[in-house]
Amino acid sequence: MSELSYWLIRCDNQMLTAKDMSDGHVFPRGYAADFGNPENSLFVGHWQGIPCRTIEVSQIPPHIEGELRPVRSLHALAGAELFALAGRATQLIDWQKNHRFCGHCGTPTIAKKTEFAMDCPACRLSVYPRISPAVMVLIERGNDLLLARSPHFKPGMFSALAGFVEPGETLEQCAVREVREEVGLEITNLRYFTSQSWPFPNSLMVAYFADYAGGEITPCPNEIEDAGWFSRDELPLVPDPVSIARQLIDAAVRAGSR
Repeated sequence: MSELSYWLIRCDNQMLTAKDMSDGHVFPRGYAADFGNPENSLFVGHWQGIPCRTIEVSQIPPHIEGELRPVRSLHALAGAELFALAGRATQLIDWQKNHRFCGHCGTPTIAKKTEFAMDCPACRLSVYPRISPAVMVLIERGNDLLLARSPHFKPGMFSALAGFVEPGETLEQCAVREVREEVGLEITNLRYFTSQSWPFPNSLMVAYFADYAGGEITPCPNEIEDAGWFSRDELPLVPDPVSIARQLIDAAVRAGSR
């Protein structure tokens, strides 16, 4: 760890950005000694050929200058690549912090040097970073799109339907089940769009288009506050561009305008 590195420092669930970013250095840069030679730092990748490491601190040391920002804001500030690095750092910090003890026998775990694994020296259980796959579905019916809102959304915002994959399910089975459970509709012609790592906290979002196949909109009272068909030309407030939901909706609008 003696080489020059970028340091992705998390404090209070935010990432520290460099004080001066005019030269393109979004995160603080320096050597391990500049950051107190932390023993639990994790390598998360490279940026412009320079290694990136991450640590979590309870407070920022006085000699390190910068500004704490929410991870989500880094996409607009620094672009998709650095947002992905910050997301990876966030997930690895959470994984390391949440698996300090073996879930099988309770023995303190040891971080493996050759891969991302927390090993139990007693029972030999290895725990790897958890990734939770979730399926998102945007349903099309002619010129209309099916959008819904969760009670947790900001006021007025609607999005595509989404839900986590259950044990034993395929992605396609999850898509059909989630749509049926959340709004009571049937779908057909499921078409893959793209995927996105979503580190809030550890999701892998897999997005699809689908065609309406029948049923009346019946929102699930525990999950969906409102749902309806919206013309591609008159959409409500939709998620921010950083999200795969917005990318999915924008792609549908572009396709409908051709």
